[in-house]
Amino acid sequence: MASSPPAIEQTFDVDKLSYEIFSILESKFLFGYDDTKLFLPGSLPSTPTRSSNQSPSFRVRILSIDGGGRFSDALLAASALARLETTLRERSGDSMARISDFFDCAAGSGAGGVLASMLFARGPTGKSLFSAGEAFAILSKEINRNKGLFHGIFNWSSKSKKFRKMFNELTLKDAVKPLLVPCYDLATGAPFLFSRADAMENSSFNFKLSDVCEATCEESVEVRSVDARRKILAVGGGIAMGNPTAAAITHVLNNKKEFPLAGGVEDLLVVSLGSGEAEHGREKLAVPPSQADIVRIASEGVADVVDQAVAMAFGHSRSTNYIRIQASGSAMDRTDNHRRAVLGLTEKMLSQKNVESVLFRGKKISDKTNAEKLDYFAHELMKEHDRRRTNSGTDDSGDVTFFPVPAIKEVKVVVPRQSIESMQSVPSFKDVMVPIVPAKTHSALVGRVISSIL
Repeated sequence: MASSPPAIEQTFDVDKLSYEIFSILESKFLFGYDDTKLFLPGSLPSTPTRSSNQSPSFRVRILSIDGGGRFSDALLAASALARLETTLRERSGDSMARISDFFDCAAGSGAGGVLASMLFARGPTGKSLFSAGEAFAILSKEINRNKGLFHGIFNWSSKSKKFRKMFNELTLKDAVKPLLVPCYDLATGAPFLFSRADAMENSSFNFKLSDVCEATCEESVEVRSVDARRKILAVGGGIAMGNPTAAAITHVLNNKKEFPLAGGVEDLLVVSLGSGEAEHGREKLAVPPSQADIVRIASEGVADVVDQAVAMAFGHSRSTNYIRIQASGSAMDRTDNHRRAVLGLTEKMLSQKNVESVLFRGKKISDKTNAEKLDYFAHELMKEHDRRRTNSGTDDSGDVTFFPVPAIKEVKVVVPRQSIESMQSVPSFKDVMVPIVPAKTHSALVGRVISSIL
């Protein structure tokens, strides 16, 4: 009878295996996906590349806007998009061009969800309801003194009325491009993603845009689908998915009806607009943080983790295919909310050096300003816009018609739709997968990311 191996050898094998696992994790995740010197021998992953004789690819353009609860959060994104829109108008020669003309999909959470809905809701002319400049003007002119974002722009008692007046009877189906807006559903204990694609397939997922905006920025609200068959007990999207970039990328890469040619991150152009972060860098804690402070810290931490994981998924192409605009410690927390002061401070944030999050290492200051990064990305967007016009032509309205408009038939869903949290895994969008999970704790998210890599 063969004797079993000594226990000490088994322990050694387990320790060796654990060491190898954590070495791979360390080299691929903690210290940068594309630092080849840190990979173990034979563990360097291969990245598929297009051959030189292949025809030039078309890239899906994604806009993602973070959620937040202060007026600086929405105004930074609105100001950045207004600047981007102006640049694109100048370069395209179209004085009526809008942000929605240069993006194929938009995602927004919290205040960002309201802004995304404003920019991608269909207006009477068939174009988007608001330009970025108009959206910025609306958000900035109604700010009251010493109030937060929706306390100032739409105070809690009149916010619902304001949203209904803004969007009237428009629903998710009325978005000019695919639109994604998250909230947290207390009924299922998981994030819920309002999606135009789902609304097109099944009326029970079609919600009024006014209700969608309420759900993503309200403390607690009940919303129902247009046909009243689906009820969501919603809490603000900033809690569930403060940075919706990963959700937007996953949606595009797995939505072959609307994006049949998107096969990987190399086929994407992503601009992610972060919120204005709270003042940081204190040397000592004078006053314990409030519950609101703790929630915001957790939300910003999760947003940074998503940013870093997405950047690593893009690998070497992140400098051309992925850009993150993030303001550092905004002075708006201490400033009055007069419109003139707000306009000056948003310009100041655009002139700040761009801040990149480095996982578990804090912040890294870029050598370029937020405005310079936006100008560079405007160049990439115009290249893509011109490439489509050259290779595919335009329709009668002058819009580029490269991506086909799918004829989606409404289907009857018998089995209840899975919530995001109930899914065992989320389809990967490269060697590093970004899971979509509720922002319960920072460590819970990191744990899911680690398990997805291994």
